[in-house]
Amino acid sequence: MERLAMLITPDGEWVSPDGPEFPGILGDPNPDYDALGYAIRNLGFIKFELAGQTVAEIELHPRNVELPALLAAQQQVLLSPVKLFRIKYFDTEWRTQIFPSAEHTIARLSELCSKAEPQSTTDRFTVEPKDISELFQDEDNWLRPLAVKWRMSFGEFDSSVISLAVTHRLLSRLMIAGIRPGKGDPTWRFIGDGHRWIGSNYHLFGLGENVHNMPDKDYGAWATEYYKQVAATRQPRYDFITGTVQYQDESGKPTRTRRYLRLMLPWKTSSDEVFVTMCSKPTDSEVS
Repeated sequence: MERLAMLITPDGEWVSPDGPEFPGILGDPNPDYDALGYAIRNLGFIKFELAGQTVAEIELHPRNVELPALLAAQQQVLLSPVKLFRIKYFDTEWRTQIFPSAEHTIARLSELCSKAEPQSTTDRFTVEPKDISELFQDEDNWLRPLAVKWRMSFGEFDSSVISLAVTHRLLSRLMIAGIRPGKGDPTWRFIGDGHRWIGSNYHLFGLGENVHNMPDKDYGAWATEYYKQVAATRQPRYDFITGTVQYQDESGKPTRTRRYLRLMLPWKTSSDEVFVTMCSKPTDSEVS
């Protein structure tokens, strides 16, 4: 049976384990050891191997896998013509699981590679996770229509998401970040004009910028980790946030403590980009 193996680098790039690029990336032009196994176990590489037209095997050490590599592997699973997928992964020992569909395989890869809860580098932000089932059951919840849309469309993003946000008056509170395989930093694709604390014009000139480059750098770095986590796990988040943010359009950039509910949803797109929407509902007296 013909077997074709390729490697995904931690940056989400594809290289051949037998090609000239691999030793250079490894940093050892003449390895006298199992270089392929070393790269997978210790450096976060993922091996993707096709066994004919029937089975694809994905080999990885989940603890070391970075988001760009994970997204690249998941994209290849979607594109593969095979019907069976074998995941070989290292826990306390090597383990193997077989899955009958691309969807099950992608979900399991997300579960294996999910990182711990993002940690804030400052004490300015606290996150209280909430049970998202409460959101689906509460018909009066302002954020519920977007969550229901995500579930009913199986996470497929199209123009009707924006139409729904307009209909339910969610658009001004909506933000969309995109993450592409090989480019792990989320990038702004849409910013609702209701987030005026960032700056009155940021919803225009912030598009295309990395999330971590927001004017409030601490907030940008903190938010980036949550966008990356939702994209990697393909799981929604529903949280209560208390954060001290810097207002950009006032003299001296004063800080204010804000409290709000945050709904983050991962969406598949027609390209290899993953969209993560964030919609927030303030729970204090201010709206912006």
